[in-house]
Amino acid sequence: MDPMSKLNEPIDVGSRLRKLRKERDLSIRALARASGLSANAISVIERGLSSPSISTLHKITESLGIPITSIFIHEGEREDIVFRSSKERAGVDLPCGLWEGMGGEQFSGQVEPFILTLKPGSDSGPHPITHTGHEFVLCLEGSLLYSVDSIPFKMNQGDSLLFMSHLPHRWSNASDSVVQILLLISGFETGERPGEQHLLTSKLSDQPD
Repeated sequence: MDPMSKLNEPIDVGSRLRKLRKERDLSIRALARASGLSANAISVIERGLSSPSISTLHKITESLGIPITSIFIHEGEREDIVFRSSKERAGVDLPCGLWEGMGGEQFSGQVEPFILTLKPGSDSGPHPITHTGHEFVLCLEGSLLYSVDSIPFKMNQGDSLLFMSHLPHRWSNASDSVVQILLLISGFETGERPGEQHLLTSKLSDQPD
């Protein structure tokens, strides 16, 4: 099966944003002031006339005081036990490929596992990623370059990497094939959202920074 075919049914991002905004009793103008976006831009997104970028969604969700995954997942109370069937994973379509949550977005502990399916020519962005905790990477398919503290690691299917996440790290898929990796981030500080850093910085190499 093509890994890029795993996206769940499309989510109505506009309606979800409108619901979250109204739950917080915010007008479009108030959200625009808080996010630095125009009221018209938010209105167009809520009406489904425009598809916002991940960076735009980050500005909006940050102003709403919620994680960006709240747009794609109906988050409830954090749970001590989280089960996810393969068909229930939340999917976020990114410029670089696909993000799939594996329950960390609802888990009460400081563990965040997710799968990244990376298009050819994609990378983690112009700046290294740093956050608290530890990071484990398992290459499920394909071949990519993962750099930690300026040390490059060529990862092929079945290879793994474990490191302290405060060390600057980045990845790139310079191959002409799709790459799929499992990332597990643990031990990060309460309130930090390290998975979102991987969401927000990733891009295709032919996109502007």
